[in-house]
Amino acid sequence: MATRSRTPAAADPATDTQPAHDPGLAALLAPKDSTMVAVEKALLRGEGAHASPPVAEQIAARLAGLIALDLLPPGQRLFETDISEMLRVSRAPVREAIRILERDHLVELSARRGAAVTAPDARELQDIFEVRVALFSILLEQVMKERHADLLRVFGQHLPRLEKAAGETPQAFAVQSFLFNLDVADLCSNRLVVDQLKAISLRTLRYVRLGLSAAPEAVTKAMGRWRTLHNAVVKGDTALAIECATKRISAVRDLTVSALRKSRPATHEGRKRSTAAR
Repeated sequence: MATRSRTPAAADPATDTQPAHDPGLAALLAPKDSTMVAVEKALLRGEGAHASPPVAEQIAARLAGLIALDLLPPGQRLFETDISEMLRVSRAPVREAIRILERDHLVELSARRGAAVTAPDARELQDIFEVRVALFSILLEQVMKERHADLLRVFGQHLPRLEKAAGETPQAFAVQSFLFNLDVADLCSNRLVVDQLKAISLRTLRYVRLGLSAAPEAVTKAMGRWRTLHNAVVKGDTALAIECATKRISAVRDLTVSALRKSRPATHEGRKRSTAAR
């Protein structure tokens, strides 16, 4: 079928008359900026460098990028019919894309509401970062042992980009850190660890951006932690590198959780936990 081989393309609202859709999905029709392109490209990398990814994976990457960049906010419902009409594909790949997002915990499915973008509370976010620390420690130990030279190369490529982003905006720094993390993860041969870390990075990117935007001065400290980690990698000291990485991720966790708590009233989180316990 044609929808299985072609790339989904958003319609041009200036030339096409579109049926009424959920306005919350308008970001699907917006032109992609360089950040969105970079995130989508990074998410699709590794699924066959010279082959066009399946339509469902392309749709999943587009939606995941919009979620990670907070263009589809927590709680936004994802309607199969609307998405398929907006992207001009059948509902089957859209349905599969939503299942991919559910697997990565970017959306949740319920009998009453259908698919909606997840909205973790502060406690859940802390748990996510704890898992991230554990997984990154496993990854870093393996990469330091098996691909140390490649790790140094990735640092050499990304540190200048990170420095440049640090001088621009907190959001740019958060996205560049995200892309940096993905390239480090791709060096690991343990695909289970890699897949889990990438999913976690996607889930937390919007909140890292929120945290850095709320405390722009934290960008300088975050940049310093990346340099400290780089120094440990240059020395070839695995234990020190893991310690530096743990401190870096923990600092991001604290910043992110604090910003989330300020952005959401405590009563809302308490009500959510109470409802879940029933």
